[in-house]
Amino acid sequence: MVQGIGRVISSLSSMKIIFQDKDFIIVDKPVGIPVHAGIGTENPSASSRKASWAEKTLVDFLVEKFPEIKSVGDSPELRPGIVHRLDRETSGVLVVARNQEAFNYLKDLFKKREVEKKYLVLVHGRLKNKEGKIEGEMGRSKRDFRKQSFVRGKIKVRKGRYSLTYYRVLKEWNDYSLLEVFPKTGRMHQIRVHLHSLGYPVVGDPKYTFKKYKKQSYPRMFLHAREISFRDQKGKRRKFISPLSQEMKDFLGRIDDRKE
Repeated sequence: MVQGIGRVISSLSSMKIIFQDKDFIIVDKPVGIPVHAGIGTENPSASSRKASWAEKTLVDFLVEKFPEIKSVGDSPELRPGIVHRLDRETSGVLVVARNQEAFNYLKDLFKKREVEKKYLVLVHGRLKNKEGKIEGEMGRSKRDFRKQSFVRGKIKVRKGRYSLTYYRVLKEWNDYSLLEVFPKTGRMHQIRVHLHSLGYPVVGDPKYTFKKYKKQSYPRMFLHAREISFRDQKGKRRKFISPLSQEMKDFLGRIDDRKE
């Protein structure tokens, strides 16, 4: 078993702009930075709201660099320009709209599932099936509002709750597998919940895991939004890639160096 030394701590200074034009921005989000204030809370107390709003977010970084996005989106006071999200502990590529027309266009692409997303994920264990799909109904857990529940299989799914993820194994070790994952819907915590439902939780995930992994220390959650592609408003195919962070490369290198 390979363990990390402490958790990775990122700051807004580690944020990178991969691409920008008059319509959208492609951001490389580091691990540990929330996209906007209030993510992961529901009916928070006054004190927790104050703490949440005091924390620096991706939106803070964007508004400072691109003040024109302040009025863009369906809730610009909370998430200006934000078309989709990544979890706080997920790193990688994110598209942000610079004007309302681009926001509406990109939002529609996501709704129609015409945006292709590719993730690199390290999980515990070796998958029985080296490629496959996971589908079923997702929704807020009744036991814990901070988590998502999932019923796997071809069932009659309630409107707005269907979830679908494809995956394939890229590399295996004795107790880890590196996957390439393609989510076709965008439910909260979808990849994490889906892989946990198969019995292969994401390495470093503190929320969707098993008791035997909770005492192990890892530098971060190993979920990385590697690639996003879509057709822009002019019909041109666009593809953007976020390289693996150094801490992820180092951890994978330590696994490779072990004697299996």
